[in-house]
Amino acid sequence: MTKAYVLITTEIGKGDDVYEALSRIEGVSAVNIVAGTYDVVAVLEAADAREIGRLVMGPIQKIDGVMSTVTLMAIR
Repeated sequence: MTKAYVLITTEIGKGDDVYEALSRIEGVSAVNIVAGTYDVVAVLEAADAREIGRLVMGPIQKIDGVMSTVTLMAIR
């Protein structure tokens, strides 16, 4: 199992909407709205790095209100 943390910047006022949409995506194991440089952090768990990439570049980046993402692959 591969794990990644996705740091997400949202449009102003869209954090709750992005949070809700992320919560419905299979492979997203946790979502938090955070304070700081990023607005939302999602934890992804998938079979491999390719599947993580598919999740990020597909359903996650297509969520209305997502402006940018940074993906951190867990290595240990």
